[in-house]
Amino acid sequence: MPAKKELRVAIIGHNFMGKAHSNAWLQAARFFDLPLKPVLQVACGRNEAALRAFADNWGWKHIETDWRKAIARDDVDVVDISLPQYLHREVAVAAARAGKHLFCEKPMALSIAEAEEMLAEAEKARVVHYLNHNYRRTPAVRLARQLITEGKIGRIFHWRGAYQQDWIVDPNFPLTWQLQKETAGSGPHNDLNSHSVDLAHYLVGDIKSVSCLTTNFIKERPLPAGGATAFTAGAGGAAARGAVTVEDASLMMVEFASGAVGSFEATRFASGRKNRNTFEIYGSEGALAFDLERMSELQFHSRNDPEHAQGFRTILATEPCHPYMKHWWPPGHVIGYEHAFTHGVVDFVSAVANGTPLEPNFRDGVKCVRVLETALKSAASGKKELI
Repeated sequence: MPAKKELRVAIIGHNFMGKAHSNAWLQAARFFDLPLKPVLQVACGRNEAALRAFADNWGWKHIETDWRKAIARDDVDVVDISLPQYLHREVAVAAARAGKHLFCEKPMALSIAEAEEMLAEAEKARVVHYLNHNYRRTPAVRLARQLITEGKIGRIFHWRGAYQQDWIVDPNFPLTWQLQKETAGSGPHNDLNSHSVDLAHYLVGDIKSVSCLTTNFIKERPLPAGGATAFTAGAGGAAARGAVTVEDASLMMVEFASGAVGSFEATRFASGRKNRNTFEIYGSEGALAFDLERMSELQFHSRNDPEHAQGFRTILATEPCHPYMKHWWPPGHVIGYEHAFTHGVVDFVSAVANGTPLEPNFRDGVKCVRVLETALKSAASGKKELI
């Protein structure tokens, strides 16, 4: 058989998400029959020694410390943006103008203006653009969408979402970039709620209004080891402290265009919760519930079951009929966090090769950022705001 045409990738960023994305690019072709062969062409980062170690470990062919040079290469087809969100816009716009397809980590951008510019440039360039809200590609979440589409829970009345972590409960946790408005835009409201809002859009529909409350529990933190950042107040040194300029927790109430209502909680102060991402959906014919910490399971209740069998059942979404699962292990063998990234690569490659629809894309990202930005406006005004 002739060799498959290659899809050559440049990854910008090599930390946590760089590893998750690299694994996905490697594994996709090993488990799925892809129309194009992903090639790990060039890895880009600022620390050359760390970058070289990353590239050697994951099999990237080349390294580059200047992202502009990386995206300008003739031997690159895709730019994978695995950077903090304050760097997304500039890289995405430049890559689109260079004619490269875009695989971008979430949250999409710091503001609706940035997100809209990214979308406009991607559409003008007619490149494939993908925003990696990876939880859409968990088989149990895909199954939830299927059951909703089939009418199994009827008219949806309620969405209840919560994304809870606890990694900054300690007041001595340092003032990292995630706690600075200039680099993060917002705290868990953007970082965590962006996932929840995307899932709500996917499963319930568009949001038309929002009321939001945010709060800070710890207003100052020690500067990170290595000295002050550009955004801290005070002199450098071990005792120096700086202001936290994003919220620590966010609570939203929303109205959906369908008439359903919803609530969202996002916090990094939920002691004992490491990465708990849950949703519950209640409808006229039944209900669904999902918890990322048990990501192969979907809870399903049907009001049409016999009276003596009413209640929630647990569906283990590992059968070959469940989305993506026929490519993995036998039934009952669960998959993990990293697999949703692989599913994103699989669908992205298909979109590039065959022109198949791909979601969430930058248009979905703009919708999500608009909800989050409007919610912060509500938190500042104390009023309900229309999207």
